[in-house]
Amino acid sequence: MTEIIQSLEDVGPGYRTLFCDLWGCLHDGVKAFPAAVAALEGFRERGGTVALVTNSPRPAGDVARQLDLLGAPRSCWDLIVSSGDAAQEAMQAGVFGRRVYHIGPERDLVFFNDAEGRPLDVTRVPLEEAEGIVCTGLFDDRTETAEDYRATILYGKTKGMKLLCANPDIVVDVGDQRIYCAGAIAKAYQEAGGRAFYFGKPHPPIYALARRKVTALLGEAPRDDEILCIGDGIATDILGAMGEGLDALFIAGGLAAEETGTQEFGVPDPERLAAWLSVERLEPKYTIGMLR
Repeated sequence: MTEIIQSLEDVGPGYRTLFCDLWGCLHDGVKAFPAAVAALEGFRERGGTVALVTNSPRPAGDVARQLDLLGAPRSCWDLIVSSGDAAQEAMQAGVFGRRVYHIGPERDLVFFNDAEGRPLDVTRVPLEEAEGIVCTGLFDDRTETAEDYRATILYGKTKGMKLLCANPDIVVDVGDQRIYCAGAIAKAYQEAGGRAFYFGKPHPPIYALARRKVTALLGEAPRDDEILCIGDGIATDILGAMGEGLDALFIAGGLAAEETGTQEFGVPDPERLAAWLSVERLEPKYTIGMLR
C-alpha cells in the first residue's frame, strides 16, 4: 500500500536523483508553488540532483524560460528533459516525413527550431500536402476539445499518415481551468484507427533521454533504486515510473485532487486514495497532498 507522507524529506534514504514533473507539481501554469520550490532546493542542498521531466512539447531551453516567468528559480533544478526534446529527435530523423501538418498553438512553433533557434529540416505544410502530422497541442486549448478535430483525424487516418504526439498528456489544469492537450487528439486518432506515436511520459523515449542527460551531468549513470519520480498524472508520471521499474511519489492534490479527497481536506483521504488507486490498478510507493 502507498505510504502517505507530509514532505519530501519523509521519503526513504538513498534517492540521489529526482525525475520531477512540472505542471501540478512545481506550478499550475500561472505561478510556481513556493513550497515545491523549497522542497526541490532542499533536495539539491542535501546533495541530490533534480531533473525536471515534463511532457511539454517545447524544447528544454524554452521550458526554462517559461519557468523563469512563472517564478520557479533555477536554484531548484539541475536540468530539464522535455517530451519536445525526445519528439524532435524522431522528427529530425524523418520518421514522419519532411513535410508535416502541424496541429498546435502558435506558441509551440519553437518545436520546429533547434536549440540555437535555427529551423529544423522539416517544412510545415497544409494537411493535403503533408506526409505526416505533428501534434503539439490544440490550436485553441481554452475552447476546443479533440472532437473539434474529427475531420482532420479522419483525413489523416484515411491517408495513412503517422501522427507524432509531442505531449501525451490528455488534460492539465491551468489555474482553475482544465484544458485538453495533444494526448487527447492522439488518443482520438488511435481510436479512429490511425497510428499515433508518443515521446513523453509514460513512454520509454523520454526516460531514456533523462537517463542520458543525468549521466552526462554526473559522469555516471544513476541506479534505478537511486531515482524517485514525482508527478500528479497517474496515467503518465506514475504509470511511466512503474514501467521503468522506478519508485514514485504521487502528488494527490493535482489532477486527482477531487478523487483522492485532497481538494476537500488538503491532504489525501486514505480510504478514498486507496479506492481510487485500486481502480487505476497502480500503486506508487509514496503519496503526498502537494509537493513540499
